Amino acid sequence: MAIEKKFPLPPFNEETAREKVQLAEDAWNSQDPDKVSKAYTVDTEWRNRSQFINGREEVVAFLSDKWNKENDYKLKKELWAFSDNRIAVRFEYEFRNAEGQWFRAYGNENWEFDENGLMRKRYASINDLPIEEKERRL
Repeated sequence: MAIEKKFPLPPFNEETAREKVQLAEDAWNSQDPDKVSKAYTVDTEWRNRSQFINGREEVVAFLSDKWNKENDYKLKKELWAFSDNRIAVRFEYEFRNAEGQWFRAYGNENWEFDENGLMRKRYASINDLPIEEKERRL
């Protein structure tokens, strides 16, 4: 069995940390749960708001449900800090719910990677703000 690797690999410098953040943003904006899940270890651990998610299968289920509810989803991530095998990001995303209400979600994520560049831990703190369509930025 081939060893999975997701470049760039830790330890991160500013350039590789920024690249890792952009790759994550691009993957999440694809809204493809299977594609996104491949960036995580098979036993990844997440805290997303008040939910605890463990393993790729739960990641796929979580993201599938998320993107079924969050229409016209668009995300922007920004590097906040990095060291060795960890990256912290700030982010915002916008979406519309089934009733047509727009939201902007703000938050921070702390990421920890294994030696093969797969994310083994993701801790996300997120707040939602209802917005009018004319207030959209993304």
